[in-house]
Amino acid sequence: MSERIKKRLKSDKPKVMILGVGAFAHAVGQILKDSGAEVYTYLTRNYGHYPPSLVGPTYIASSHPDLMQLIDTLDVDLVVPQSIDWAQAPWAESLVRSKVLILSPVGKAMLIERERDFACRLCAQYKIPFPRSYVASNRLEAERILLQHPKPFVIKNPLCSPASPIHTILCETVEDTRAWLKVVNYAEGVFLQEYVGRAEAGHIVFVSGGEIYSIVTNQEYKRAFDGNMGIVAGAPLGGLVELDPEDKYGLARELILPLRPWLREVNYHGPLQVTAIKKNDRWYVIEYNVRIGITSGPMLLRMLKNPVETLLRVAQNKKLDLQFREGFRFGCSVTLAGYGYPYVQLRPPILPLEIKGKLDCDVWLNEVAVDQEGRLLATGHRIADVVALDSTLEGAIRKAYENIRKLRVIGSYYRLDIGRSLWPPGNE
Repeated sequence: MSERIKKRLKSDKPKVMILGVGAFAHAVGQILKDSGAEVYTYLTRNYGHYPPSLVGPTYIASSHPDLMQLIDTLDVDLVVPQSIDWAQAPWAESLVRSKVLILSPVGKAMLIERERDFACRLCAQYKIPFPRSYVASNRLEAERILLQHPKPFVIKNPLCSPASPIHTILCETVEDTRAWLKVVNYAEGVFLQEYVGRAEAGHIVFVSGGEIYSIVTNQEYKRAFDGNMGIVAGAPLGGLVELDPEDKYGLARELILPLRPWLREVNYHGPLQVTAIKKNDRWYVIEYNVRIGITSGPMLLRMLKNPVETLLRVAQNKKLDLQFREGFRFGCSVTLAGYGYPYVQLRPPILPLEIKGKLDCDVWLNEVAVDQEGRLLATGHRIADVVALDSTLEGAIRKAYENIRKLRVIGSYYRLDIGRSLWPPGNE
């Protein structure tokens, strides 16, 4: 680490640059600001620009194409990306070489999320259960695989990215799979992962100083509607987290700890999340992510007693002594979805967002703007995430729903059943 960073970390506020938009940037920025950081946001997409501005200065990527110039000007210490796409940017190599701290693994370490087939092969190498999977470059190859292996498949893009031509399509029958293979976009090929059920859960750790530190077990509610019906939405409609440094459900023990030799080999340091499905009392990896997550990340950070210090130590690849806030054992997040969601090809009108009554938990705004009179407007498909933490799961859920009922946008909705299924981990 440079002498400049060492000096400031001892005296002044650490300076953090978030790469993202909307609720993620709003939440992470506010939590780190509350913990003593000076926060900036580099707006990487063309929506959700207003919420991060509530926390600190924002910079539009199209107006500041050279992130490194901005980082040097602002004297930034830590960069926190929202997605892995930053590694494809023209300034990415310069950022890594600069030794500015990044809350992300780099280089080969990112392949565990970026390339789905790499994660599959890595699991095979370390004897970690992974559903049978195949890669096809076109429809003929994909249909040939289905003919040889007539089972339902989850259809994914081989390369993980928000801009991927295929987003997860969950097929529960062979006929479902056959129908979808006729219409998906094969621009980057297709990754076929055998469907193993609905009993999904996740676990998030920090990897730092060659060690693995469990933090939370989580559940994301990815289906669009109550009862886990509808399509898998582009982002979850809600989620739960349980503070779990002891790894009580065994997800880290079975699916992350066996990777320790590889993690050390590639000098992995940063967050690591595993998502898995339990079948016949055995966890199967569905995917790994190298980020704290849009849904679980803000809850995780609120649970930490010293989030800024913790993220700085992770980015420096140092040993950790994790400290957690008392009374925040569980978290519940509920998303207020806007007109037309999850069918984002429908263009929603700009509609007023009303807040009735005093909010007493975190509310992270997403596709929201403000007019000349200071009134809030919903400008897109995902309006806000309401996030509550409590010492009990029931208390967190109750508080989240009490607060989301205070928000109103015509045509909006939210799931009413967060916590009624898929929990505890391993249940459908």
